[in-house]
Amino acid sequence: MSTQATNTQIEPDATTAAQLDVLGDECARTILVATSDGPKTAKELTARTECSSATVYRRINCLLESELLAECVRFEPDGTHTTAYESTVDRLSIRIGTSGIDVSLAGFDEQE
Repeated sequence: MSTQATNTQIEPDATTAAQLDVLGDECARTILVATSDGPKTAKELTARTECSSATVYRRINCLLESELLAECVRFEPDGTHTTAYESTVDRLSIRIGTSGIDVSLAGFDEQE
C-alpha cells in the first residue's frame, strides 16, 4: 500500500493575505519599526527609508488598510498640528495549519 503526498494549498483570507503581502516589503517593515516608538510624519518616515515619498505614502496606505498602522494627529510645540502614523502592533504571530494561515496581531497594551 502506497501513500501519496497531496499538495493542498489553502489561501489565507483577504485581511491575512494583505498583512502578509505588506510585511513582505522592506519599506513597509521599516515604516512599521520606525512608528513603533511613537507617531511619525510621512516626511520623517521618508527620511528613515531609502524610498521616495510617493513610495512611502503607498506603503503607509497599505499598512493602514491592513490595520498595522493608525493615523493620528500630532500637536507641535508651536501650536500647529500634523498628520502622523503609529504602529498598532508590537507582536505578530503566524500560524500555519491544515485549515490555512492565520495571522494574530497583539497591540502594545495587550498582555500575553
